[in-house]
Amino acid sequence: MAKQLKTVIDSRSIMTELVLPNDSNGLDHMMGGRLLHMMDLCAAISAQRHANRICVTVSVDTVTFDSPIHLGEIVIIESWVNRAFRTSMEVELRVVAENALKHARRTCNSAFFTFVAIDNNGLPTPVPDIYPQTSKEQERYSAAGERRKQRLALSRTRI
Repeated sequence: MAKQLKTVIDSRSIMTELVLPNDSNGLDHMMGGRLLHMMDLCAAISAQRHANRICVTVSVDTVTFDSPIHLGEIVIIESWVNRAFRTSMEVELRVVAENALKHARRTCNSAFFTFVAIDNNGLPTPVPDIYPQTSKEQERYSAAGERRKQRLALSRTRI
């Protein structure tokens, strides 16, 4: 049986939410933990769309907090699978804050999450390959392979 190929767009997910007082800290900025929770959910949706399986977070790396998201702003989280390996996938995220009153948007955060697909017995299971269609997707695909090498090397140093 031939291994199924999927495209990056098949995994794309977008979440949008208004930042309310319960989401913010004393500076009226969205709390980092709340944002990471939302990012993990969005990334999980992308991974599960790609794998057609339940997927679990294995690692989170290269999270940047470039600009605070303010109380009352709209947070937009977009995620997609850059590359699929045997049982794992790298999911890239981009976070944008929108001030609807000023008609302004800015990129606030980015990250790479790694997910593994799980079978009915709770064990890692193979995922479909991904077919990058654009030059940008091909760049992300190649870069994901390099990041994976770094993650694996780092994980060996912790054993």
